[in-house]
Amino acid sequence: MASNIVLSNTDYKVVGTRPIRHDGTDKVTGRAKYGGDYQAAGLLHGKVLRSPHAHARIKSIDVSKAAAYPGVKSVITGADMPVAKMDSPSRSARFASENLLANDKVLYRGHAVAAVAAINAHVAASAVELIEVEYEVLPSYVEVREAMKDSAELLHPDVTTTELGERTDKPSNIASHLRYEQGDIDKGFEEADVVVEREFHVQMAHQGYIEPQGCTVEMDNQGHLTIYNTTQGAFRLKSQTATLLNLPQSKVKVVPQEIGGGFGGKGYTVPELPTALLAMKTRRPVKMILNRTEVFQATGPAPDSYSTMKVGAKKNGEITAIQSKFILNAGCVPGAGLALN
Repeated sequence: MASNIVLSNTDYKVVGTRPIRHDGTDKVTGRAKYGGDYQAAGLLHGKVLRSPHAHARIKSIDVSKAAAYPGVKSVITGADMPVAKMDSPSRSARFASENLLANDKVLYRGHAVAAVAAINAHVAASAVELIEVEYEVLPSYVEVREAMKDSAELLHPDVTTTELGERTDKPSNIASHLRYEQGDIDKGFEEADVVVEREFHVQMAHQGYIEPQGCTVEMDNQGHLTIYNTTQGAFRLKSQTATLLNLPQSKVKVVPQEIGGGFGGKGYTVPELPTALLAMKTRRPVKMILNRTEVFQATGPAPDSYSTMKVGAKKNGEITAIQSKFILNAGCVPGAGLALN
């Protein structure tokens, strides 16, 4: 015996109700403080010089004109990153450091090459234009299967493919090859009444949050860094910053501000590392706010992919076999998009 039961939202304490937004009043009145709102006495402004090339070797960088520009307090390059000065850094630390500030090569258009700290944002923007970089442009690829070919130019000559869980000695742009299988795939397709095959191209997609990444970093007299920023991963940022700046985690503090959208795109450091390094060198608070072009070029979109799918089924709808191939574009460093390190 069945009965129709209608439940109203009065039967629940949470589901179907409109809970109070405790941050609502601050946001609608303008009192909420976002990453770009933080101010401090003696504040400097940071700006990054970015690569115009998708793949190129950095032959030389001359920062002398920028360093001498009135109002500039510091100029840094990838050679100033602590990881670059280590004798044998871990692979993951080297990749992370070079992704945030290029050392020998640039690996994508918009890759950070150098950064300045100046008395205001206008001086900083003018100074980065004075940095002279000589590039040797190398082949680049916009389609993942082209980059996978044996004849393709290697992004990292010392990176070899991890093949089915085992590290090989073959230099390649393929970071890792995984395979999952169960049952007899050939038998499954033989038993099928119909077999359908398709291929799919999924384009890269950015999260499109309204607020760009931004931060302010201060260093006190005891060498403690405090980062005021917009982030979805405060503890991850704290750990990564400490590791890449060769500091104990006890000397790094992250203070998340209100976040103007993130959707998973603000979990990793982007401007924080060069900003922190500038703050350490100048011993003054430094603010860096990315513009929209920098957000699209240098932050973390969802990767593009190419995949194929082959499905066998009987007339009664029973699926007898599925075979798929999924190629994920991890970008310029192994592990992006998937935890492959």
